[in-house]
Amino acid sequence: MSFENQSEIQDPKSEIAVCLVSGGMDSCVTAAIAKRETDELAFLHVSYGQRTERRERQAFNDIADFYNVEKRLDVSIAYLAQIGGSSLTDKTIEVTEANLESAEIPTSYVPFRNANMLSIATAWAEVLGARRIYIGAVAEDSSGYPDCRPEFYEAFEKAIDKGTKPATKIEIRTPIIHLSKADIVQKGINLDAPLRLSWSCYRSEDLACGTCDSCALRLRGFERAGQTDPIKYRR
Repeated sequence: MSFENQSEIQDPKSEIAVCLVSGGMDSCVTAAIAKRETDELAFLHVSYGQRTERRERQAFNDIADFYNVEKRLDVSIAYLAQIGGSSLTDKTIEVTEANLESAEIPTSYVPFRNANMLSIATAWAEVLGARRIYIGAVAEDSSGYPDCRPEFYEAFEKAIDKGTKPATKIEIRTPIIHLSKADIVQKGINLDAPLRLSWSCYRSEDLACGTCDSCALRLRGFERAGQTDPIKYRR
């Protein structure tokens, strides 16, 4: 299916769906959307040896508690840290200060991370009989993260169709992929998503640093939406 106007599609409710929840703002809002479109949610959290692994797991569980999600799968693919190549998993690589105008791939890019996560989500969805996987990918990030592009998800959905049982039909839903961060903030507020429970910082697990790419994008989104971010920042 086309991913161009997916956020506007009004499909009948799905019986059960797997929702990838990192604990960040984008996955929090995606979970809120999935909650409205699905009878039952199964939350999947995937750690990969990232710097803020503990804090992101806390955010995942807090959001799951908020939505009373009983089916939770919390797994680790720490081999991505062994592979390295990202400032999120390799402490010898500095998490750079945000440069939101840059078109370069940032040091925070974790090579092919989303494909690894989607593979786990697909396996669990097939076992559960789920027909949808929700992921909070945002194309605004795609200049830096190639696995956030709509065409990546189109290709992966085709791979799912070829690599699962004939009776398995799983759709990847990316409901915020074409939204700006400001639109994501506003949608989260409109859906009463628990943004206060989410965590986006790449560097810190106590107070958000405010200057990494993820913090900067989040703060700019709240500012442009005319809203105040409910989490606390170091600066």
